[in-house]
Amino acid sequence: MSELPKAAVERLIRNAGAPRVSATACDALIEVLEEVATDISSQAVQLAKHAGRKTVTADDIKLAART
Repeated sequence: MSELPKAAVERLIRNAGAPRVSATACDALIEVLEEVATDISSQAVQLAKHAGRKTVTADDIKLAART
């Protein structure tokens, strides 16, 4: 089961300019977003550990997202 709500993801697609969005398109984007978010989160955890911290900061997330 996904963590992201379908309505929010559909809204993202509509805000990008799509007049209509299929349910499978929402499901596919949710899958991709969760995979990317998990990868960024893992990198951010490693950055925090490298800095000697247990707390992941916004800066860790932003840096991990750039790499």
